[in-house]
Amino acid sequence: MRHSIFRDVFWGRLRRNRLAVFGAVIVAGMFILALIAPLVARDPGAIDIAHRLQSPSWAYPMGTDDLGRDVLARILYGARISLLVGFVAVGIASFIGVILGALAGYYGRWVDGVIMRFVDLMLCFPTFFLILAVIAFLEPSIWNIMIIIGLTSWMGVARLVRAEFLSLRERDFVHAAKALGAADTRVIFRHVLPNALSPVLVSATLGVAGAILTESALSFLGIGVQPPTPSWGNMLIAGKQTLGTAWWLSAFPGLAILITVLGYNLLGEGIRDAFDPRLQE
Repeated sequence: MRHSIFRDVFWGRLRRNRLAVFGAVIVAGMFILALIAPLVARDPGAIDIAHRLQSPSWAYPMGTDDLGRDVLARILYGARISLLVGFVAVGIASFIGVILGALAGYYGRWVDGVIMRFVDLMLCFPTFFLILAVIAFLEPSIWNIMIIIGLTSWMGVARLVRAEFLSLRERDFVHAAKALGAADTRVIFRHVLPNALSPVLVSATLGVAGAILTESALSFLGIGVQPPTPSWGNMLIAGKQTLGTAWWLSAFPGLAILITVLGYNLLGEGIRDAFDPRLQE
């Protein structure tokens, strides 16, 4: 009953937050467009020199690039790449952060000290430059990008989960579970972790936006997703060469990044406000 009431209160707060609803609509819209891209878009790699650098028109709503490829089709397929990178990278980061944060917060003492000193060590390195350093030794590919972003962005999740565990481990329901003989793994994953996931959900939502920006930046620098695979980042760098004569090659990918990141940020902020007990009516 308690969880049902909390769920109703959470969804009620979220629905009343217009910016969060707007962000959810953007996120859902981008997800749907990425999902149906093969059904509604042209082949993003189809070259048609006769129609190169066509400005936006009814035939090509977002114009064509210097090889005659449909920019709209490439943006829709690029959305698939960006969302895939975002979800997989955040999934990896959340998994690592939840495990390490749970162990640190539940056991405390030397376990907490070792894990948190490792977190502090990782935080000493600027994340983006750490990613650049790692990619310099690896082949730039979408899978390497996802894994590297995930392995270098879990520290915030670990600190959030640790803080929640430090608070929850002294609650009566935890002591009751221990008194009944429950193993530590059952107490952690069955009793404490479900009550500590609210900040993880917020962090994951905001983390998708960060991962999309990171992938776009890496692709813009030429060490991310490699052509001819379309991604918003490598579309931006390709459009830079003809910025003065073909503005649409940079404008539309940049707008896609802006709208998507804005949507995830608004949704993440709305989820955080909905979980905030100080806003309870």
